[in-house]
Amino acid sequence: MKSISHIFSFIVLAFACGSQLRAENVDLSTVPKRDSVQLTIYNSEDITLVRETRVVTFKKGLNPLQFSWANTLIDPSSVELKFLTAADKLDVEDTTFPHDKPQMLYWNVKSEFDGGATIQITYFTSGITWSADYVAIADKDERTLDIDGFVRVTNNSGEEYENAQIRLVVGTINLVEKIAELAKIPVADVKKLKEESQLGFRREVLGRAMDRMAVGGAVSAPAAVPAEAAKEKEIIKEGLSEYFIYTVEGTETIPNGWSKRMRSFAGKSVPLKVQYRYRPREYGEQLVRMYLMTNNEESKLGTTPLPDGIVRLFRNNGREGLSYLTQQTIKYIPIGDKIELNLGVDPEVVFDLAKLRTSRDHIWMQINGTDKFQQVGEDLIESQVNANVAGWDDHCLYRQQIRNYTGKPIDVEIRRSFGGHILFRSQLQPTQFDFQTAQFTAQIPAGAKKDLLYEIVQHQGRNTKQNNVTLETAEVKP
Repeated sequence: MKSISHIFSFIVLAFACGSQLRAENVDLSTVPKRDSVQLTIYNSEDITLVRETRVVTFKKGLNPLQFSWANTLIDPSSVELKFLTAADKLDVEDTTFPHDKPQMLYWNVKSEFDGGATIQITYFTSGITWSADYVAIADKDERTLDIDGFVRVTNNSGEEYENAQIRLVVGTINLVEKIAELAKIPVADVKKLKEESQLGFRREVLGRAMDRMAVGGAVSAPAAVPAEAAKEKEIIKEGLSEYFIYTVEGTETIPNGWSKRMRSFAGKSVPLKVQYRYRPREYGEQLVRMYLMTNNEESKLGTTPLPDGIVRLFRNNGREGLSYLTQQTIKYIPIGDKIELNLGVDPEVVFDLAKLRTSRDHIWMQINGTDKFQQVGEDLIESQVNANVAGWDDHCLYRQQIRNYTGKPIDVEIRRSFGGHILFRSQLQPTQFDFQTAQFTAQIPAGAKKDLLYEIVQHQGRNTKQNNVTLETAEVKP
């Protein structure tokens, strides 16, 4: 496994009588350990901002500091060095890229004093990702639900990070290049990339990440936590204009090639609504059972957006056990948005659609011609009159039969979409979902059967140009 000392080496040149010694007299100092490290993981583009601090002992004069990104996914064009202490007595004279040492650079730091100073190095790396998953358990009566959220951080960056503060960014950023690709560029091109990045988008993204994401300025050293005080990590949430940050309490050590799972939140007794839906465009030609919640404070959630993830759903079966219901992937859910979990078809609720009757009426003709007879010389000649069918109305009566074999009443929502100029008639007080879709709801008592009749009238013909659904509450008889 790769040691942390492979990333940074600090070389102190000895100076005598004001003249610099030759390379063979370079004095290698002991590589200092990281004083602190912070990982800000932007999951949407597999990019992580690393900020680490170290205390380095400088000698008066020129001090080469070596940085290597070999066998890692670090983006060399993003590497930055900053002095957090004694900044007025330290200065980076230049940055060099040795031809005989690929994937390496040297900072030549000029120091006006002998002593220690805290430096901060920031860079982007790829290979560190995080994912979210949720475990939800509904109560026996399906009125409330307990939901626990977790995040899993995976490190495949080639580097190990010990005692790191972990920050997880929920949101989307756009980068032209992928960090993993930049990490593999030839060393000869790094100089050019480094120079171009001064005014490029990457410097802008790095600056925004440092200034806006690193709340509280520089990374501070983590406080020691006694073993007896160890407890489950808390994840602190912070909202920004474009992103949302989860900050894991304390620090975590994530070795290269390993993953670590942490709890992000716990929602207890979240209000739950059960609804049966018929939406052919979304769920196909079937009636599906849904669990509906809202990500807001009234639902005992709503403190943060919910990132993409997998939900594993169970139900208390009332016999001191759990029944597995479904596993579903959810998309990003902002604060105030609905959480919708599809449980699929319920075998205790039968849905049947049948066409009962069709008819055609309101046929209208288009007649070409003026007079029935025309005067030709001294004779009356019958003129040619052309009559064509120009339009008509097609009527179709449908029955939607729902049989509820469960032990409690159920709520049903039905959406139907039609193309063309449609008149939709129903006793169920339909509402307009969009210009082509009618929506209506009904409640089916426990153990009951209900026929939800509706009629559509489709206007046909050459002059029919409308393409929408008109709603009408009317008596509909089978």
